[in-house]
Amino acid sequence: MASGIRSKGDNYNHIARCSDEFGSSEMPLVILCGFPVSGKTTRANELCKYMSNHHAERKIHFISDHSLGVARNEVYSCSHREREMRGSLKSSVQRCLNREDVVILDSLNYIKGFRYELYCVTKACQTTQCVIFCDTSKERIVEWNDNRISAAGDSPDEAYDRDVLEGLVMRFEQPSPNNRWDSPLFVVQCDEPLPAHQVCSALFDRNALPPNQSTQSQPLSSTNFLYELDRVTQDVVTHIIDAQKTGVVGDLIPIKGASEQIMLTRTLTLGELQRHKRQFITYTKMHPVDDPGKLPNLFVQYLNNTLK
Repeated sequence: MASGIRSKGDNYNHIARCSDEFGSSEMPLVILCGFPVSGKTTRANELCKYMSNHHAERKIHFISDHSLGVARNEVYSCSHREREMRGSLKSSVQRCLNREDVVILDSLNYIKGFRYELYCVTKACQTTQCVIFCDTSKERIVEWNDNRISAAGDSPDEAYDRDVLEGLVMRFEQPSPNNRWDSPLFVVQCDEPLPAHQVCSALFDRNALPPNQSTQSQPLSSTNFLYELDRVTQDVVTHIIDAQKTGVVGDLIPIKGASEQIMLTRTLTLGELQRHKRQFITYTKMHPVDDPGKLPNLFVQYLNNTLK
């Protein structure tokens, strides 16, 4: 894995990039995940090489911080810029999806809520996906990052500032095979070979994820849809906050208009719920439902998935 600390610029020459015109069908998605400097790009290149030898008919679209020209130390030290960057990554994935080729997303992808959003995109496109987790120790990534600093030369942003690196490691939310949005999950140690054959089988030999109500694009059913969306989600947030005042961890919170209940696995803050509300509204505005009466249940499903 020594190549895991090379300048990434040398690693992109053989990888196909997103073009301006795409097919009308949807392609499988590979999500790389791991600490900074954990070997994600090296694994992406290994997968590209395997696919070029065994699935030469498939074009590979490679999306990464590097391909977007991200100045990582500036972006990852500012939460606002980081959210904008994740939005750009997600938009690039959506533009590149078609059923025959492969999209590889090489970024930290360390927030489970973002991986859930990508899972919803995959379901909406009725295609397959998998997650490759580069499980490299903190000690190893610090060593590799220090080597990058020593060899940075004219490319200082190839390495992470130490405080940025420490912050990203602390915030990292490890993928779990028990989460639908992280499955199938391939955990790869730094000294292990990439299970490229199994990855391709997971992408090409499985049925596409079936779409559900929360991932179906529907026309706006009424002129006050956005008003209803904001009102319904705020009512749910308010009800959860009020229920916590008299409830305990482990309670099920019934929500008016929803067949499912909120599982209270821990105390939730108003700021956290408002953040998830904004994320749900952003996604739902792009994929509106035909019946506003479904919104409470969809929001409850979203919260139960993201607040685990």
